[in-house]
Amino acid sequence: MSSTTPGADDATRGLPAEQLPEVRGPLTGEPAPPPRSNVFIKELLRGSAVTTLLAIVLAMIVGGILIAFTDEDVQEAAGYFFARPGDTLAAIWSAVYGGYEALFRGAVFNPRGADFAAQIRPLTNSLGFAAPLIAAGLGVALAFRVGLFNIGARGQMLIGAALAALVTFQLDLPMWIHLPLTLLAGIVGGALWGGLVGLLKARTGAHEVILTIMLNYVAFYLVTWMIRTPGLLQKPGTNQPITSATPETARFPELLGAAFPGLDWGFVVVVLATLVVWWVIERSSLGLRMRAVGDNPHAARANGISVERVYIYAMLFAGGLAGLAAMNQIQGSVTTGFSGSIDAGIGFDAITVALLGRSRAWGTFAAGILFGALKAGSFSMQAQGIPVDIVLVVQSLIVLFIAAPPLLRTIFFLPKTDAEKAAKTRSKAAKRRPGPVADKGVAA
Repeated sequence: MSSTTPGADDATRGLPAEQLPEVRGPLTGEPAPPPRSNVFIKELLRGSAVTTLLAIVLAMIVGGILIAFTDEDVQEAAGYFFARPGDTLAAIWSAVYGGYEALFRGAVFNPRGADFAAQIRPLTNSLGFAAPLIAAGLGVALAFRVGLFNIGARGQMLIGAALAALVTFQLDLPMWIHLPLTLLAGIVGGALWGGLVGLLKARTGAHEVILTIMLNYVAFYLVTWMIRTPGLLQKPGTNQPITSATPETARFPELLGAAFPGLDWGFVVVVLATLVVWWVIERSSLGLRMRAVGDNPHAARANGISVERVYIYAMLFAGGLAGLAAMNQIQGSVTTGFSGSIDAGIGFDAITVALLGRSRAWGTFAAGILFGALKAGSFSMQAQGIPVDIVLVVQSLIVLFIAAPPLLRTIFFLPKTDAEKAAKTRSKAAKRRPGPVADKGVAA
């Protein structure tokens, strides 16, 4: 016997109770489900450390295949593969091993160095490259935790660098004032540019992806105009689009002395920033509200959390961290001024770093060091005739595999997660479910 629900429409009248659609929302006292973007971010960040490690390993394997294909000795030996296959295999091993040995030698430890300082200099260079990546990655990661796609780290870096140069480069101050003042100006500039996104989203509901992408263009052309305009940021006495050099009193001193010019005190500032972000997200009441909004903004609002205010706070923090990344660029120990390309792709690499770090503070820190090492080691690989673009391919593949965990589990024959099993069960049940049953009182 069929049962019906009072008030059901014609499409559901006559269906058994177990086949009626689930009703959720204010009428049932349950909060609405989270937006799809929040669900996607949440699932993306739930991956395990094993998945991340396998993504890196698989990307390195694909990178090794590319190294072998682009090696001239391998190509030559492949011409007579069927006559002497051992030569081809030996050439492949030599190419792949030589490429990754050069990567390690340029990023971690160089046993060919004349002294201990020369041997560990690659590691300090990797940490120096990692500092701005970590800072910008933390900004993207923090926004991810709130359910926001911050694609605007590039624009936030540009505005932070421009404001710092505009406000502090002309000042004549002692280092103990000039350096922190320049650092603060850059962070404030990035925070204001990021906060503008949060304000527009909170007040108008505009999507943050569109806002951040468009503001990247606005920032780039605005800063480019300022650098080309005498009296603003353009270096006096030249018509080139470049600023004056960062004042000596506004630069970070070398952390370990002149023998390691690639590592300065900016890295220590980034470590402190990582600690602050970890505490804010994981231990503070503001972080609790941010995580609640990231999980389900409707439920957070139902519990009295001001979602709009959290959006503004999150983008202020994210922009400030991008500004810190810009300061690591222009306040480094070796800088002679900057142009509109001061971000050096860091703003977009930060998205990769945040994804690899699962948007956790210390995970992002470790991912930034990995990508800094890849960047430092790519120069040694290039010196051996290996295209530097292969490193970029490896970085991109890491993100691809992390964003598609089912693909990884298929390749490595890993068991499916409970969520995937439940989804498969629901799909099978939906296929077996009978179609609508006509009312008995209606003639067929």
